[in-house]
Amino acid sequence: MLSITVEPCTFALFGALGDLALRKLFPALYQLDGAGLLHEDTRIIALAREAGSEQEHLAFITSELRRYVGAKELDEAVVERFLARLSYLHVDFLNGEDYVALAESAGSAQRVIAYFATPAAVYGAICENLAKVGLAENTRVVLEKPIGSDLESSRKVNDAVAQFFPENRTYRIDHYLGKETVQNLIALRFANSLFETQWNQNYISHVEITVAEQVGIEGRWGYFDKAGQLRDMIQNHLLQLLCLIAMDPPADLSADSIRDEKVKVLKALAPISPEGLTTQVVRGQYIAGYSEGKAVPGYLEEPNSNTQSNTETFVALRADIRNWRWAGVPFYLRTGKRMPQKLSQIVIHFKEPSHYIFAPEQRLQISNKLIIRLQPDEGISLRVMTKDQGLDKGMQLRSGPLQLNFSDTWSSARIPDAYERLLLEVMRGNQNLFVRKDEIEAAWNWCDQLIAGWKKSGDAPKPYAAGSWGPMSSIALITRDGRSWYGDI
Repeated sequence: MLSITVEPCTFALFGALGDLALRKLFPALYQLDGAGLLHEDTRIIALAREAGSEQEHLAFITSELRRYVGAKELDEAVVERFLARLSYLHVDFLNGEDYVALAESAGSAQRVIAYFATPAAVYGAICENLAKVGLAENTRVVLEKPIGSDLESSRKVNDAVAQFFPENRTYRIDHYLGKETVQNLIALRFANSLFETQWNQNYISHVEITVAEQVGIEGRWGYFDKAGQLRDMIQNHLLQLLCLIAMDPPADLSADSIRDEKVKVLKALAPISPEGLTTQVVRGQYIAGYSEGKAVPGYLEEPNSNTQSNTETFVALRADIRNWRWAGVPFYLRTGKRMPQKLSQIVIHFKEPSHYIFAPEQRLQISNKLIIRLQPDEGISLRVMTKDQGLDKGMQLRSGPLQLNFSDTWSSARIPDAYERLLLEVMRGNQNLFVRKDEIEAAWNWCDQLIAGWKKSGDAPKPYAAGSWGPMSSIALITRDGRSWYGDI
């Protein structure tokens, strides 16, 4: 069994009263504490702009912690220990004088981990103020996405941070990289010759990556309407998944070896021409429809909406990678809000056998698929062809799964949330689950061409009913190549 050593630290959480901190970060820290993975001397400082008494804010954080962890996973002894680590500081992130109290609380003996659950526009100011009070030398900073809204703005944010914190102490979060199934992609590919020897254009027909959200914008209109689905999901989550599927074997499991290979994939993505915007890319925006049997409003009818908005809530596209391994293998990416279900999955479609010996009417069934589910139920399934059972069946074929469902296989073990793993790796100083600056820039460079093309064409997003799988043109995008989206109903 591998032992995990975590040094003591002061965990300074900026934006501690925001939705991300309350819903994900405090529960993740609590679970790490419960698992015995926080050093006994680790302290947590909640920092936010809200004034008021420390007792009042800590009581609110505690109530939200109980809400999001849930009664089944609450252990009062752990809650008491966790709260003993916790303190609150009122800080104006732009006011350097407010950081003096943070420096006094952190002291000089422990490493500081500064987590920025704030808008990226203030990352530079926070870093500068940390440096002014002597909290730069022994501090790791954690940056939440989105980092910028295009290549130029992301460079400004990263350059502002880099003035005070080198790359080896900068951790850019993409929470998908902390998911158990995503971590298993590395093991699945490179520890199994069954897959790695066939992981190329000779054996794989095409790849699908779908990240579907059942919810709408959930009150995030102000942020989302400026971002859109391409910036919010494609530029980070889906391109990161594409990189892990498509990258060549790294020299080892070190952070830079893995990230070097991911950057190569991003740089090999073929640009999409202006003509390709009409055949390779589909933008959509949901209109009124039904979700879980209830009527829901369209995007332009959401509270506080701009009724003239052309922001996309759905994107489907075909990406091609210009290298030997993937020449001629399309990657179909699809993500949207108000889909029929919450679903994140990768489907690897293997090519048919070159020599076919079974009944002609069954030929369309002959297809192996590797299905990697990230949510709602994490697991891996390989669809294989077998003979149907029965004396009267002859050599009739059927498709069935060889399946690994994480929750069923390890029913006694709790599957950690992605943020638990990521926070633990920050404390350990391991960067291989985090995104390097050149990865961010390469992803933005590819996405910027799409944004510029849409802006130039002036085409409005295609409407699709809430509760559907997107505009009809997204179906045409893949059927044009003689294929279909896996599992759509």
